[in-house]
Amino acid sequence: MKAIIDQILKKFITTGQLEVRWPDGTLSTYRGKEGPSARFALRDAATLRRLLLSPSLALGEAYMDGGLVPEDCSIYDVLDVLTLNAAQNETAHPALRLRAFMGRLFRRIAQFNSASRARRNVAHHYDLNGRLYSLFLDRDRQYSCAYFPTGNETLEEAQAAKKLHIAAKLKLDRPDLSVLDIGSGWGGLALTLARDFGARVLGITLSSEQLAESRARAEAEGLADRVRFELMDYRAVNERFDRIVSVGMFEHVGVGFYRTFFATIKRCLAPNGVALLHTIGRSDGPASTDRWLQKYIFPGGYSPALSEVMPAIEKTGLIVTDVEVLRLHYAQTLRQWRRRFAANRDAIAALYDERFCRMFEFYLAGAELAFRHGGHVNFQIQMVRDQTVLPLTRDYMFEAERAGAGRLAQTAPAHAAQGMASS
Repeated sequence: MKAIIDQILKKFITTGQLEVRWPDGTLSTYRGKEGPSARFALRDAATLRRLLLSPSLALGEAYMDGGLVPEDCSIYDVLDVLTLNAAQNETAHPALRLRAFMGRLFRRIAQFNSASRARRNVAHHYDLNGRLYSLFLDRDRQYSCAYFPTGNETLEEAQAAKKLHIAAKLKLDRPDLSVLDIGSGWGGLALTLARDFGARVLGITLSSEQLAESRARAEAEGLADRVRFELMDYRAVNERFDRIVSVGMFEHVGVGFYRTFFATIKRCLAPNGVALLHTIGRSDGPASTDRWLQKYIFPGGYSPALSEVMPAIEKTGLIVTDVEVLRLHYAQTLRQWRRRFAANRDAIAALYDERFCRMFEFYLAGAELAFRHGGHVNFQIQMVRDQTVLPLTRDYMFEAERAGAGRLAQTAPAHAAQGMASS
C-alpha cells in the first residue's frame, strides 16, 4: 500500500512540497515547482488502506480520528498543498477523472432532497448547540458569504455590507413591501430588512434551533409585528410576496428539484415583484459534492454551475435581470471564521469533543481552499416576472447601497449593541 500511494504522490505533487512520514517512521518528500509546503504523519496501515480505497472520504476521517497528523504545520497547510495540486491535475490524473465521473453519475441519488429528507439534512448541520455558531460567526450570525468592497473589512462590516448589497438588488424603494426569505437562518437578514427598510418579512427555515433563535431575536428587537418566522419547506409556501430572497439555502435544494424551486418563486412572486438568489456555485462546470463533505457536513448538498441553474429558471418563465459573480469573497469569509474557530477552540471542545473540532477544522480549511484554488464562487441572480419593473441600468443598486451605507454608519453602535444582547 505504501508503494502504491508513493507512486501516486510522485505524479500528483507538481506544485509545492509535501513530506509524508509513513507508519514505519521513514520520510518521503515530493517536490514540484515553487509553492506551499506541508508535512504529515500517517500512523498506521489501516489509514493507508483507507486512503488508497477512498481518498476523498478517508483523508478527512483520518484527520478526525488521528490517523493523519500534521507535523510542524496545520491541517490548512496540508490541504493547501493537496487542493492546489488537485485543482491543477483534475483533468490529467486518471484517478481524479474517474472520481469526478462516478460522482456525477450518482449525484441525483445523493441530492434527492424531498421535503422529509431536506428536513433531516438541515437538522444534521444546523440543529447543533446554538452556542457553537456564536463562537465563530459574526454577531448577526450570518452563515453565508460576506461582501468585502475593499477586502479590508472586519467580518461584522463585511456581513453588514452583504445585507446592504442584497437589499439594493431587491429594490426596497418603499415601506411595507412583503418579503419572503427562503432559508432565513438565525434571522439576521429578515430583521435587517424590516428594521432598516420597513419591510414585512416571512422567514422560513427547516431548523428548529434557528427558528427558536430567530423568533427570540424578533421579540427582543421589537420587530415581531413586522417579521414572522416559520418552520416550513419552501414548497409549502402559498402566499404572494413583493420580494423574494434566498441566501445560502439553494445549495441544499438538489439538482433534481431546481425547477420546483424556481417554479415556487414564480408562483409566490407578485407580478411586479423582484427575487434574488444568493448561492455558492462553480465557475468550472457541473461536478459532484466531495464525499467527506456530503457525509459529515452537508448531506444532500451541492454547489451548482451556472449552466445548471439557468435552464431551470428559463423553463419557469422567470426573467433573469442581473447576474453577479462574487470571486474570493467567501475565501475571505471562511478565513475569518477559521481564525475565530481557532481562537475559541477550547470552548467548542467543551461543547462537543476533540473529534468534532477536527471535523470542523477540516471543513473550514477545505472550504476556504475550494474558493482559493478550486472553481468555487458565489452567484447572485436577480429575477422578475415582468422585465419593465426595474430601471434600465444598474445605477439604482449603487445609489441604494451608498444610501444604506450612510444609514449604517450612523446607527452602527446601536445595532451592535442589539446584536450582542441577542447572542
